[in-house]
Amino acid sequence: MAELKVVVAGAGGRMGAANIRAIAAHPGLSLHAAVDRPGSEALGQDAGLFAGIAALGVAISDDIDAALHGADVIIDFTAPDATTALAGRAAALGLAHIIGTTGCSEADDAAIARCASDGARIVKSGNFSMGMVVLANLVEKAAAALADYDIEILEMHHNRKVDAPSGTALLLGEAAASGRDISLKAHSVRVRDGHTGPREAGSIGFATLRGGTVVGDHSVILAGPGERLELNHRAEDRSIFANGAARAALWAAGQEPGLYSMVDVLGLNDATRKY
Repeated sequence: MAELKVVVAGAGGRMGAANIRAIAAHPGLSLHAAVDRPGSEALGQDAGLFAGIAALGVAISDDIDAALHGADVIIDFTAPDATTALAGRAAALGLAHIIGTTGCSEADDAAIARCASDGARIVKSGNFSMGMVVLANLVEKAAAALADYDIEILEMHHNRKVDAPSGTALLLGEAAASGRDISLKAHSVRVRDGHTGPREAGSIGFATLRGGTVVGDHSVILAGPGERLELNHRAEDRSIFANGAARAALWAAGQEPGLYSMVDVLGLNDATRKY
């Protein structure tokens, strides 16, 4: 089987560099192009050297049309506006689109879903770590089994992260809500300040911490009478997300157009929610 030709969007960022390294290390994948925003300091640099590995002979550019020509897959950890635009291009060209972008609005998600209906093969997840996807599956089961326990989700990330709660925290919240067959939007509590009164039964609380260089820490706490269950995940290196995205790219190549998640990639068929 010929290697899949992969375009890395957001190549000038930390996740972009991690994705370049993962593609170089995965059999069946080759870096076809690397793109970043106009004005990026990474433009013109060899993608491999920029990512800290051997030269790959692919210069980082801002010409997305040239990058997509002849490609098979886009790996995209960028920003919502850029991602929705890329989803449209992927649909038009019949490409697979691996989306790790967080902070998408409901309108963004709806636009991405429409692109999947129009011919794109999209794998979208709030977290491409295989361990995190398994954790979300466990959270769904725990929330269902401990139906009267309070649920709190705590996350911490580095001081440069711009969205809160993190996409992963929301993914875990959706898993918990799915386990209880409720709407996360209707039951989530994002902010507590001042005299808030007693905790509302059935709510799912979020707490956000930012500081230092933390890659990503997440805890789901289920607190009941006389006991507390804590489910935790600690990301120690961005390579876990990039390796998951590479695995998703290889998987998506053989699928029909549609909107998928890492639940599909890992074959977690008992999950009711797409993580």
